[in-house]
Amino acid sequence: MLDPAVGIFGNLTHKSFKPREAWSPGTKNQMPEVKKFMLITLGEELLLGLTANGHLTYIGDQLRQRGITLHSNYTISDEGPDIEEQFRYCWDRADVLITTGGLGPTVDDRTKEEIAGVLGEKLVFDQSILANIENRFRGIGKPMSENNRKQAYRPESAEVIENAMGTAPGLWMSKDRKILIMLPGPPNELQPIFENQIIPRLEKLGYVDEQENYLQIKTIGIGESALENQFQSIFQQHKNLSVAYCAHQGQVDCRISFPDIDKNKSKLLEIAESCKSLLGDDFLCFGHRSTVEVVSNILGKNGLTIATAESCTGGLIADAFTNLSGSSEYFYGGVVSYSDQSKIRVLGVPEKLIQEESAVSSNVAIAMAQGVTEKMNTDYGLSVTGYAGPDGGTEKDPVGTVYIGIHTPSGTLSKRFSWKSGRLVTKKRVLHAALDLLRRKLIAEKLNVVETFENRIEGASSSR
Repeated sequence: MLDPAVGIFGNLTHKSFKPREAWSPGTKNQMPEVKKFMLITLGEELLLGLTANGHLTYIGDQLRQRGITLHSNYTISDEGPDIEEQFRYCWDRADVLITTGGLGPTVDDRTKEEIAGVLGEKLVFDQSILANIENRFRGIGKPMSENNRKQAYRPESAEVIENAMGTAPGLWMSKDRKILIMLPGPPNELQPIFENQIIPRLEKLGYVDEQENYLQIKTIGIGESALENQFQSIFQQHKNLSVAYCAHQGQVDCRISFPDIDKNKSKLLEIAESCKSLLGDDFLCFGHRSTVEVVSNILGKNGLTIATAESCTGGLIADAFTNLSGSSEYFYGGVVSYSDQSKIRVLGVPEKLIQEESAVSSNVAIAMAQGVTEKMNTDYGLSVTGYAGPDGGTEKDPVGTVYIGIHTPSGTLSKRFSWKSGRLVTKKRVLHAALDLLRRKLIAEKLNVVETFENRIEGASSSR
């Protein structure tokens, strides 16, 4: 779980930095204003739609958490002329340029070769890189093919960033009053390098904040325009208050800040508490916690347990719970009862009920929630059954209809939802709706919610 004081504030203060004449990378007290972080993501698989651009999502999120908004991202092929053209364009405009991919051993890995050519850098063979590559192959008991030696070359002025998860190291260059960061493509290699080595370096230079210094209010179940209207009476009382909204997957985040966060922190906290009171159950948390994290914290704080029974979501809800470390304390398990027979045999849903009302109905959702609660011996049971599409549906319950059921120590309930969206989008919507319905039920049962830290902002501090 994250520290309660982290993830509440976000930065808007970098623009206050003034350039110094004698600045060079590594002199923290003599640094220019950092205006542009730019990203180049390389790979044919990205352009062909075979792989989602997860690097953009990840790096953008990591920088946002440190007060930086990524200026732009360019996705290009692995072809040499494309790399050269795009690098020249970005290098002329960026203060910090990050590239991902193209550092491996194959013929289509050309990133450092093309960039070295543009920068007039000689490629040098680094014995320490080769030793790391050889040690890695030795550790997995496989011979090292000759083409892996290609990864041991680096631009002459580049610093090597160790890659503990793979063979291609990252590279860091300070040149022309700019910073170039070249990262390997595999996410399991890139992400540890970025979090454990790149971010600390940028922080030491003063390019990123230690933490955020805006305040984020997360809401759920209310639209963006409605939320703005609701908050208007509070926000219009405060001069120089900056406000930004971001809508996603049934949620809207509202970020508020003042130009000088340290002087106005107490005022910002008061505004946030007023917004929370106004929202009621539509308030999710302060900071960045997801719905499943909020729900999990409530269950854990109160010593409660839950199990899931899923049909149309195919295990997405169970997956969300088990993505959290320590979830076995409150999440006992889940059943994917996709067929009618599995609902009957595993969960004990009466066959007659399915015949009379269909598997997608309020009473079947309730029976599924009751059945999984009994099977897993938990306090709560959460179920979903529906028509995700594109086939199926009835006149009464067309494609996009979903019933969510909850069994609690005090009784049962179900709620009908209907969406007009594609199959995969509908499944994600069901996931968020089910977790939110459970959250609201837990709140209604007056459990220990107020004292859980995602609803508190006392003690938070900014880095500036």
